[in-house]
Amino acid sequence: MTTLELYLKIMILGQLHVNEGRKRMNMKDKKILYVEDDLSLIEGLKYTLEKNGFQVDNARTVKAAYQFFQGGRYDLLLLDVTLPDGTGFDVCKEVRKTSAVPIIYLTASDEEISIIRGLDMGGDDYITKPFKLGEVLSRINALLRRFAQFNKSDMILESNGIRIDMSERVCWKGETELPLTLVEYKLLCLFLKNPNRILPRELILDRLWDGNGSYVDDNTLSVYIRRLRRKIEDDPNVPTKLLTEIGFGYKWAGE
Repeated sequence: MTTLELYLKIMILGQLHVNEGRKRMNMKDKKILYVEDDLSLIEGLKYTLEKNGFQVDNARTVKAAYQFFQGGRYDLLLLDVTLPDGTGFDVCKEVRKTSAVPIIYLTASDEEISIIRGLDMGGDDYITKPFKLGEVLSRINALLRRFAQFNKSDMILESNGIRIDMSERVCWKGETELPLTLVEYKLLCLFLKNPNRILPRELILDRLWDGNGSYVDDNTLSVYIRRLRRKIEDDPNVPTKLLTEIGFGYKWAGE
């Protein structure tokens, strides 16, 4: 397929998904920073997102992404991995120093090591090219919906030395604030709401991705669990809070 044919296909499919995206969620005033340098993809996806009510800024380099992010407020970031002056991982790492904004990677790289690295850097989701526009819109809507739900929460969760203020979306281990991404935060809330209960992997995946756990590779959950343990456990290699129940799933050791 030529670049022109690919562009036209994205434009046509994008128009077909306009009403679908608007029905799911009111995207008015939602702003996305789309970091991508491939012109054949930029125009098509940007057109689709804007037709679904999003405001979209496009940065084609890591440097431009930094400038856009520092100069504006964004509700979600779409990051390509391979960029002319660096990688999407560089952007994610820098953003995570000051923000928990949802981040989705869009990349042609489907190697496991790339996926793990992206998630470990603080990414919330990962979609490989070629992607379906309907799936991209579904992932964006679901991630923004989860983020909004957590911001509206008004609860305090506390167990085994971990405290979560859901009204402020802030977590502490003792007196130390934990820098959690949205997925890590939701995962930790799920466990603290279900202390001493074995949660099957399938249930966790469905809760994290609003019933669309089939989108997510089982290994992805293992990555999130490992990353969360690094932040909450005294020794991640010998966990005492977030326990693995071999053959079943995971359990939070409540007090």
